[in-house]
Amino acid sequence: MSITGWLLLIVIVQVIHFAGTWKLYEKAGRKSWEAAIPVYNAIILMKIINRPTWWTILLFIPIINLIMFPVIWVETLRSFGKNSVLDTTLAVVTLGFYVTYVNYTQDVSYINDRNLTPVNKGAETVSSLLFAVVVATFVHTYFIQPYTIPSSSLEKSLLIGDFLFVSKFHYGARTPMTTVAAPMVHDTLPIINKTSYLYNDNDETSWKNKLQLPYLRFPGFQKIERNDIVVFNWPADTLYNMYKPADRRYSKPIDKKTNYVKRCTAIAGDTLSIVDGIVFIDGKESILPERARPQYSYKVAWDGKTPVDLDYIKNELDITDGFGQIAKDTLFFSALPFDNAERLKNIPGITLVKRVINKDNEDGIFPDFGDGKPSTSRNWNKDNMGPIYIPEAGKTVSLNKENLPFYHKIISEYEDNELSVSGNEIKINGKVATSYTFKQDYYWMMGDNRHNSLDARYFGFTPADHIVGKPIFIWMSWNSSGKGIMNKIRWERLFTTVSGEGQPESYFKYFLGLLALYFVGEYFWKKKKAKEEV
Repeated sequence: MSITGWLLLIVIVQVIHFAGTWKLYEKAGRKSWEAAIPVYNAIILMKIINRPTWWTILLFIPIINLIMFPVIWVETLRSFGKNSVLDTTLAVVTLGFYVTYVNYTQDVSYINDRNLTPVNKGAETVSSLLFAVVVATFVHTYFIQPYTIPSSSLEKSLLIGDFLFVSKFHYGARTPMTTVAAPMVHDTLPIINKTSYLYNDNDETSWKNKLQLPYLRFPGFQKIERNDIVVFNWPADTLYNMYKPADRRYSKPIDKKTNYVKRCTAIAGDTLSIVDGIVFIDGKESILPERARPQYSYKVAWDGKTPVDLDYIKNELDITDGFGQIAKDTLFFSALPFDNAERLKNIPGITLVKRVINKDNEDGIFPDFGDGKPSTSRNWNKDNMGPIYIPEAGKTVSLNKENLPFYHKIISEYEDNELSVSGNEIKINGKVATSYTFKQDYYWMMGDNRHNSLDARYFGFTPADHIVGKPIFIWMSWNSSGKGIMNKIRWERLFTTVSGEGQPESYFKYFLGLLALYFVGEYFWKKKKAKEEV
């Protein structure tokens, strides 16, 4: 929905609010016109129901306001003596219109000094839960979001089973675009496995889809830099959810697309090339940080005589992806860092360690992802492609039939233009175009596990409006292949930072120390307080 559309909707809501509450405002000792002025009427209503003025802010925060509206309806009724379970139920079921009914048909009196303490334990529990949900949703949306690593695309840096905290404020928190959704879940409600948001993926013109907010991001205190690990919404997502096989293509709001985590290999304005699996930016080899350990596939020859202990190799080299014997004298490793490949050469019986480099044309490589047809003119694959310009906001590129595939999705989908091609003629929004100016920045996201990662080499650019946040902290790490609960926990990864200089260091022991100090301090404080009371 456009800004104009949202302003119109706000006006309609304000008209409904005025029409349904002006008499109640008068009975509370206010003027009826105070119910008609946007924002001001909410501030006055907080005074009427004897709630803090800052609650007004919560009414304008998407998702959180869905929780607050029923609370306000119920609080308004209780301020005029409507305290029964039936009154509360009618307020929620009628979406607040029961307040309008009371406004016009009931002779109610305003309770100025209403007791705000819940009348029973059940009501107190509900109030506490609602407040907890509001706070948690606010933190989850604008500050910190938990995230679990589901795949090995960043293996060695982030492992399957790592539980992360993802910062929303480093790059600037993005306000929700989907206004009607369940709090603190992503695209799917757990257990019942249903979509968690209001959206019609079959009909783009549906009224449900017009409730989407335009993209807005708060200022961050840093920009995305090359080789940052970034969480983002997968631009090519057409799945019902990440774990359900796609029975068809699903259309999803940007902020409800599947969350991905990759390394930002190139930023807006860069020109990227991949030569034999090595990334080059503006013609220079990209130097990864110390913690990054890119992995490649290797074929390993052995003499066929000397026994090779595969279990020893797996444990010694910490191999997590598939490997094994593919011929009488050949082993295959699908993911090895450079240093481990060098160590293989020192194992008795190994005669050759050769990195696998794709040279042939490969289906589905960007910009041909999804059409099932390889580009014979480019002859690109996962190990050799480019140069590719990474679009930058405000920059203009010439358009022709040869380079249009690179920018087709940007123009038509990410930046919402009407694009048509007839022969060599390109039209944007009905006008012949020979150039295009980008409206936002784009990024190139890749996994460190070069031969086992569905990344930008297949789906292309990631728009700035798809950026979710920056992983900053691993608070838990679970190895599902371990035996016994204690062995499944990767203790050395608990409370480690994702980025930084040098190798990761666990701060778990320091956390335990502080926790022990807290309990000891609390014990002596309570003991001292008890003596003072005596």
